[in-house]
Amino acid sequence: MDAALDWLIGPYEFTFMQRAIVVLAIISVVSGVVGTFVVHKGLAFSGDALAHSTLAGVAIAFVSGMSISLGALGAAVVTALGIAWTRDRARVSYDTAIGILFVAMFSLGVLVLSTRQSYTPDLFSFVFGDILGIARGDIVNAGVLGVLVLLFLAAFSRELLFVSYDAAMARTTGVPARFFEYAMLVVVAISVVVALKAIGIILVNAMLIIPPASASLLATSLRRIMLLSVAFALTSSVVGMHISFHAGVAASPAIVLTGCTIFLASLAVSRARRPLRMPSIAAATE
Repeated sequence: MDAALDWLIGPYEFTFMQRAIVVLAIISVVSGVVGTFVVHKGLAFSGDALAHSTLAGVAIAFVSGMSISLGALGAAVVTALGIAWTRDRARVSYDTAIGILFVAMFSLGVLVLSTRQSYTPDLFSFVFGDILGIARGDIVNAGVLGVLVLLFLAAFSRELLFVSYDAAMARTTGVPARFFEYAMLVVVAISVVVALKAIGIILVNAMLIIPPASASLLATSLRRIMLLSVAFALTSSVVGMHISFHAGVAASPAIVLTGCTIFLASLAVSRARRPLRMPSIAAATE
């Protein structure tokens, strides 16, 4: 019993583990809620693209001596707005618009970095994540951005839900669908930045996609999917951090692989219980 208790509680005797689990809790809540919209709207590629596009902002901020976090946020928001603008004006699909902006911003980041003779560990932490190096300021930044995202989603949940299901019908009822389509991409961009310092550009999309995808196998109401998604994200974070601490492996991949295991378990339960059903508008508003 003592050994099991020590395995569970022991890691949190260290300050870096306490800070890591707090910021992961923030990421789990934000990613679980926002990721539900991302998966339902078919924007899975957007999270990955926005995460990689932040490299441009990170690189420019690093070279010019500005705040790297603000640089990442600025690049993500600009890319999100650029995706929506390109889709509207060029009349291309979301995937095409995302692909164009993704490669453009990522290439800009690589170009800027190529002017430097050397890179620093701080810059690399935005690429690969540095969950064990989280500072108090990082927790505050993630908390503030996370609260803003959740407040916006709470205030306009019905409109966002309506636009997600049928943008054309939403327009006919007077809902500013274009505004909410732009806003949703900006919300995804901010959510990416919330998770960026902790788990890095390469793995940030996993937190937006895997928990909601797992939850959608077990629930049909979007609100229930959100709750399950947050629970799965929190479980992945806690279990992954314990595996990382006790096995001496990298934290971010351990968290993501734990999430993949939950997805496989959810798939097995779903197939054993009933065929997967797509959520309806009526179910989503329960």
